[in-house]
Amino acid sequence: MITLFPNEPRVRWEHTDLNDLLLWGCKTGMSDLNLRSGDRGWMRLHGIWRAVTDRAISADELLAGLERMTRNNSVAAMIKSGQKDYDFAHLIDAARGQRQRFRGNAVPVADGYSTGVKMVFRTISSIPPRVSELGLEQAILDHAFPDTGLVLVTGVMGSGKSTMIAAIIREIIERGGRSVATYEAPIEFDFTAIPNPGGPVSQSAIPEHLADFLSATRNSTRTAPDVVLIGESRDRETLRGMIESAEIGVAAYSTVHSRSVPATISRILHTFPNEEHTQIAATLISSLRLIVSQRLIPHPSGQGRTALREYLPFTAEIRERLLETPLDRLIQVTEELVGTHGQSMMIPARAAYDEGKIPRDRYLAIEMEYKKRPPKAKEQQEATAWPAYPLFPMMPYGTVWLPQSSFRMPPLFPVSLPALCGEAR
Repeated sequence: MITLFPNEPRVRWEHTDLNDLLLWGCKTGMSDLNLRSGDRGWMRLHGIWRAVTDRAISADELLAGLERMTRNNSVAAMIKSGQKDYDFAHLIDAARGQRQRFRGNAVPVADGYSTGVKMVFRTISSIPPRVSELGLEQAILDHAFPDTGLVLVTGVMGSGKSTMIAAIIREIIERGGRSVATYEAPIEFDFTAIPNPGGPVSQSAIPEHLADFLSATRNSTRTAPDVVLIGESRDRETLRGMIESAEIGVAAYSTVHSRSVPATISRILHTFPNEEHTQIAATLISSLRLIVSQRLIPHPSGQGRTALREYLPFTAEIRERLLETPLDRLIQVTEELVGTHGQSMMIPARAAYDEGKIPRDRYLAIEMEYKKRPPKAKEQQEATAWPAYPLFPMMPYGTVWLPQSSFRMPPLFPVSLPALCGEAR
C-alpha cells in the first residue's frame, strides 16, 4: 500500500525536495509523477494514479525547481507567457554513485485566474532492458532488425513503446558491426553507457544539439550511420524526418502515438495535407518493415501490468499489395492483413484474459473496440455496392425490373412505365 511522501516539507518545496520525491517514487515502483500548481502531487503505480503529497504545490515552487533542473533561467518566463510546452531530461545523483534518469515535460495550465504549470516526469532506466526481458513474440524479433527500412513501435502514452524500441537498439549495439545514431527530444536512455558496444554510438538532443528533426535527417546523411533512431514522431516535422531517414538506405526506428497498426498508417497520413497523401503513402509503405502496437493492461491483482501486442511485418509481398491498393481502402486492407499475416490485439487479449492476467472489463472493452472497427475491404465494397435487379418476377403493370446480369444501378428502380415511355395521351 502506497502512503504519502514521508519527507514532505512543511514550508516550501525546494529543488532538493522535488528530487527526493522523485527518488522516493522510483523506489516504490513509480512510472510517472504529475505535479500541477495548485494541486497535490500524483504518482502512477502499475497504471493507477495515487495522491502522494498532503498539500498543494505552488507555481512559484514548481517553476523555481524547473529552472534548477534544466539550468535554463528563461524557461519559467516562457511557460508563464504560454508560448509552448517544454521537454527536458533530468538526472539525479543517487547514493553510491548511481544516477536516476527522468524524462520531463512542463506545460502552461490554468491555476485559478492566473497561468500555472504542470510538470510530468517519466522514470527511465539509465540502460534499456534486453529484448529477452520483454517477452517479445518471435515474429516480432524476426522482423525487428532489418538492414534497411522503417520499424515503428506505437501505443498511447505510458504503453512502454520507448522501452521496447530502446531494447531493440540495445540488441543492435551489442550484436556489433553497425554504427548507431539517435536524435531525440529529449535523450531518454543512455545508449553510450551500454558495456562493450560493438560499434560507434552517438546521441543528439533536439534542439540542444541540432535545431530540429529535419536537421537531424541531413546530419544522418553526412555521418554514415547504419541505424537511426528518431525519438518520438508526433508532428509533421518529426514524421517527415522519420520517413526521409528511412529513404536514405539505413534502418530507421521511431515511436508513434496510435492504438493499432492500421491507425498508425492513418495517423501518419492525416498529419500531412491532403495533396501529399498519395506521395507520403507510397514512400511510407515502401519503407516499412514492421509496425508493433503495444498496450500495458493492469494485472487484476493490482501488481504489475500485462503487455498486449498487435503487429504486422511488412514483407515485400505485403508492401506490393498495399502499393496497389487505392488510398481510400488502405486502412481496411491493412486491417485485413493484420489478421492474415500478423497478429490482432484480440489474440493476446483473449489469451491473457483466459490466463487471468487482465481483468474482465478491460478484455470486454478491447473486444467491443474491435467489433466497432470498419468492415474488411471486401465486405465494405460489397456492402456499399449498388444492388442488382432480378429479371423475374415481373411486377404489376406500371413497374419494370432490369435484368440482374445487365449492370448495377443506384437504387432508383422500380421505375414506372409512364415515366419511361411518356404519359399516355
